[in-house]
Amino acid sequence: MTHRRFNRINQKFQQLRSRGTPAFMPYLCAGDPTPELTSKLLLTLEAAGADLIELGVPFSDPIADGPTIQRASERALTHGISLQQILAQVATLRQQTDIPIALMSYYNPIFRMGEEAFCQAAQEAGVDGVIVPDLPPEQAEPLLAAAPKYNLATIFLVAPTSPPERMQRIASVSTGFVYCVSLTGVTGARAMLSEEVAPMIAELRNHTDKPISVGFGVSTPEQATQAAQVADGVIVGSAIVNVIEKHQDDEEELLSAVKAFASELAAGVTSRA
Repeated sequence: MTHRRFNRINQKFQQLRSRGTPAFMPYLCAGDPTPELTSKLLLTLEAAGADLIELGVPFSDPIADGPTIQRASERALTHGISLQQILAQVATLRQQTDIPIALMSYYNPIFRMGEEAFCQAAQEAGVDGVIVPDLPPEQAEPLLAAAPKYNLATIFLVAPTSPPERMQRIASVSTGFVYCVSLTGVTGARAMLSEEVAPMIAELRNHTDKPISVGFGVSTPEQATQAAQVADGVIVGSAIVNVIEKHQDDEEELLSAVKAFASELAAGVTSRA
């Protein structure tokens, strides 16, 4: 397969920036509630206004995730879902959608496959980027060496505790976008958006002109609007996974509820003015 000369994530942010619109990026845990429903949910989120998709690779010890996504991982793992199966699923989805997809995976599954083999397989499947929450840039050399060969964006996380020189380091190795963690702690729906977000993004903009997306704790359309006022992209995970969990036993109800909620979030992101 020939290498793509462009990356869908970069292209999408360029398009949105030219229109002055932030990106809405929902998160799905692959295999939750079933592998078959993951594909339907992804296409449903796109129909509801998603600009990019963050597709989680379930892992047995998800240290960055709160109870909601931990439970989603457990449900997915009961189906025996693997990184190879997820890549195969993306390859099948590419027959139906061109939406940018970033895999969110802990380092262990990538390390076990081998960075070079993973990047090649991801590119061939149609994955556009990878987010590895437990891999600091200092330990990412093998991934950073392999990813550009396959036009795979490497997305690293900045936290409210990151000092300016650390922000600069993370931004310098991030491609696609920089992932801003809105709060110190694990993923999960929150009652309000952290006050640390705006100053953190303002500081980060001193060090990079790359797109900045905010995740961890964005739970409502109102919070999505708040986040979109300062960021180029808004990532919503646990709040969507909560809806999936609630309706997991009724496919029709599940897809309808997720579409309704995601549509409200997408409207929140685009109504930032």
